[in-house]
Amino acid sequence: MKARHTDRFASIMLWLGALVIVGLLVAFLALILVRGLPYLNPDFFNGPDGVRGQLFNSFYLLALSLAFSLPVGLGAGIYLAEYAPKNKLTDLIRLSTESLATVPSIVFGLFGMIIFVNKLGLGFTILGGSATLALLNLPILVRVTEESLRAVPRSYREASLALGATMWQTLRKVILPTALPGLITGITLVAGRALGETAILIFTAGMNVSRIPFDVNPLAAGETLAVHLFAAKSNPLPGTNADQIADGTAALLIIMVIVFNLFLTIPSRWLQYRLLGKNRE
Repeated sequence: MKARHTDRFASIMLWLGALVIVGLLVAFLALILVRGLPYLNPDFFNGPDGVRGQLFNSFYLLALSLAFSLPVGLGAGIYLAEYAPKNKLTDLIRLSTESLATVPSIVFGLFGMIIFVNKLGLGFTILGGSATLALLNLPILVRVTEESLRAVPRSYREASLALGATMWQTLRKVILPTALPGLITGITLVAGRALGETAILIFTAGMNVSRIPFDVNPLAAGETLAVHLFAAKSNPLPGTNADQIADGTAALLIIMVIVFNLFLTIPSRWLQYRLLGKNRE
C-alpha cells in the first residue's frame, strides 16, 4: 500500500512538473505572438524599414549552413557509429566533438571573424556567416547522428547481413530509415538554433542588408531577423518605433521556427512509414 501511494505521489508530481513547463512555454509563446502579430502586415515586410530582406537572408543563411554541415556531420556520425574501430583515436574524436558542442557561440563568431572577415578578406558576408554557422552545427550533428544509429537494434543489422545484403545496403535500407526520426530531430535542433543565432552573425554576416530584393550573392552582407531584432532593441534608428519592430520580428521568428519544425517533422514521419512499411492501424 505504501509503495502504491509513493508511486501515485511521484506520478502526480511528474505530471505537475510537466504541466508547469508546458504552461510556461505556452504563456511565453502567447505573449510574444499577442504582442507581435498585430504588426505583421504588408508594410512590415515591404515598407521602407521592412524585413523582407532579413527574412530572405535568414532562410538563405540556414540553407547554406545546412548544405555545408549536413554532408560532413552525417558522414562523420555514420563513420563513428558503423565503421570506426574502437581505439584511442576514435575516443579522442568523440571527446573533441563533445567539447566543441559546449563552446559558446560568440567564440565561433570571433573565430569566423578572424578567418573569413580578416584573414580571407571577405568582409561581412553571407558566405562567412553560413560557414561559421556550419562549424557551430557540426558537433551536434555528429553526436546526434551517431547516437541515432547506435539506438537501432543490432539484430536489424544482423538480419539484413544474414540475408545477403551488403553493409551499404543495410545502412541505406535498414539503419538510416529506422534512425530517421532521431536524425530529423537533430537537424531540426541545429536549424532552429541557426535561425535564432545572433552572436555569430553579428561578427561574420554583418548588420546590413542588400538593397537588391532576394539577393543570392553569397558575398553580400546578410543581416537576419535575429540580428535585426537585436539591432532594433540595442541601437534603434531615429524616427522608428523600436518596440513595434522588435515585437513583430520576435513573433515572425517564432512562426518561422514552428513552421520549419512542422515542415521537417511531418514529411519525415511519412517517409519513415513508407520506408519501413508500417501497417496502418
